[in-house]
Amino acid sequence: MPSNKQEYEVAGKGDVENQRDDMEDQSCPKRCLRKTWKFVKKDMLLYLTILAVIIGMVLGFATRGAISDPFTVYIIKFPGDMLLRVLKMLILPLITLSLVSGVSSLDSSASGKMGSRALIYYFGTTVLASILGIVTVFVVHPGDPTAKRASGEGAPKFEGTTLDALFDLIRNMFPENIVQACFQQGKTKFHYKNVTVNYENGTFKEFEQVIIKRTTVYSQGMNVLGLIMFCIAFAIMLTKMGKRSKGLIVTINLVNDIIMKLVLFFMWYSPVGIMFLIWANVLLIDDMEVMARTLGLYMLTVLIGLFIHALITLSGIYFVITRKNPYKFIMNLGTALMTAFGTASSTATLPLTFKCMEENNGIDPRVTHFVLPIGATVNMDGTALYEAVAAIFIAQMLDYPLGAGQVITICITAIAASVGAASIPSAGLVTMLLVFSAVGLPTDQISMLYTVDWFLDRFRTATNVLGDSYGAAIVQHLCQDELSKLDAAKPPEDADAESDSGAGGDEDGVVVKMEEDTKC
Repeated sequence: MPSNKQEYEVAGKGDVENQRDDMEDQSCPKRCLRKTWKFVKKDMLLYLTILAVIIGMVLGFATRGAISDPFTVYIIKFPGDMLLRVLKMLILPLITLSLVSGVSSLDSSASGKMGSRALIYYFGTTVLASILGIVTVFVVHPGDPTAKRASGEGAPKFEGTTLDALFDLIRNMFPENIVQACFQQGKTKFHYKNVTVNYENGTFKEFEQVIIKRTTVYSQGMNVLGLIMFCIAFAIMLTKMGKRSKGLIVTINLVNDIIMKLVLFFMWYSPVGIMFLIWANVLLIDDMEVMARTLGLYMLTVLIGLFIHALITLSGIYFVITRKNPYKFIMNLGTALMTAFGTASSTATLPLTFKCMEENNGIDPRVTHFVLPIGATVNMDGTALYEAVAAIFIAQMLDYPLGAGQVITICITAIAASVGAASIPSAGLVTMLLVFSAVGLPTDQISMLYTVDWFLDRFRTATNVLGDSYGAAIVQHLCQDELSKLDAAKPPEDADAESDSGAGGDEDGVVVKMEEDTKC
């Protein structure tokens, strides 16, 4: 028989266990909420951006019948325009400082190898994107001649030849005034004279304009290619100056960090701006039914091509080279991709691309600061695919026969035009004129695509950003030996400084711990 004392002990122990179970049951919801909040807080900007896109779509379609006044739409779009203005304000210091910072942290040999590998990757994926677009549009065949709708309103006119556009591209790579390149870029202007092509019975029947002279003029818009060339050359010379340039490099790195923090501060406003941009763009669609009937299959063709290129082609290349999970890489890049979808500008997305690549995917800042600005300018996989699909789609709608030579011409000119496209919203519509003119398609048909370009532009921008990011990760994987040698070749004073700072941190920690113990 157990004693009374033992019974009391057993009973007391059971009560304590029951109380503990009750406390655990009560704290379980709190613990779940705490874990959920910690998970959401980690990628708060991503979830806010996704929510902004959804709310913008819902508000746009819900108010289409109630809001038709252009001034009201203008007011709705104003917060989105403010976001774009802030991002454009920071593009110039962001590109120049990040490039100089990235290249100056490498030696000339490492930067040369890194740059050549990045350009080979970018050019190769752009070729694959253009070919995939051509194959997709021929397989789906979205162009229906019976649904043809010619509309020349607002379509710009293309002047000159493909060679003129190529010369403009090369000319802008070497600006004659680096300050002017910050806000203007060169463009060929054509001077014409009328030539009689039909003369009957003493009267002039027809005239034709013939180009007699070409001059270079400057138009508004940042010459990003010229700035990139200058910054790379400047940074390479900076590394060759040795210890004399160390102070300047430290200053540039510091200013670059300040710009990055400033950009990330402004990015918390991006969900608001993105919501109003999408809301206004949905309201600006003239006729949803006509758009869906005439261009629905065309939109589907472009989206199929972009998703295949992003999720199979680019992801496959990344997996084959690095042997890492590409879809985890994409998830870690979510905030940047959603911002690209909202702003439709790969350059404006650069700040978040840097952040996601360095913090979430663990890419070396020396690689991201060198490779990503170049990719945001010259790597336009989505644009190349889009322009190839658009040209063949219009040819199908016009029942315009295309031979093998013309299809190859479309492929080549789509690649060239995508490289020259500015990384700003709807820049592909301007360079598309080059592709149309190369194969003799009427450029006034491009206006037909204006109604859906704002929507497709967001998907191809996200594809461009993903391609840039994969490129940086692949370049880091291929340049691991060069980066390791640079780390091993650090000057002794740098290592001493790092160790001193580490020791200082430990001492601070000890002091704090002693203070806490004293308080206790």
